[in-house]
Amino acid sequence: QVQLVESGGGLVQPGGSLRLSCAASRSIFSINVMGWYRQAPGKERELVASITPQAYTNYADSVKGRFTISEDNAKNTVYLQMNSLKPEDTAVYYCNARNYYTGYPNYWGQGTQVTVSS
Repeated sequence: QVQLVESGGGLVQPGGSLRLSCAASRSIFSINVMGWYRQAPGKERELVASITPQAYTNYADSVKGRFTISEDNAKNTVYLQMNSLKPEDTAVYYCNARNYYTGYPNYWGQGTQVTVSS
């Protein structure tokens, strides 16, 4: 079993920045795709960014050039640096870990709220 704990959410003005963190309870990055998803009220959960064990990254079109996903293997932590935030980025952000080779197990964090508003 793996626990994922997100932190770093909050209220920020449009154009501002936040960095989300996701701490895993043990070392898992070598075999898992780590991802950040978000879910806004009334909308489905969507993939924001992901990073594979080979460090290949993928981003939703809506965040390309503004968000950056990265990992610190020594700290078992994955980050999402969010710049130039927009009101439409407002959502609960979830961390996910999924086995790269089998697709399961699939772990989720509890989520952290990001609100972009003036």
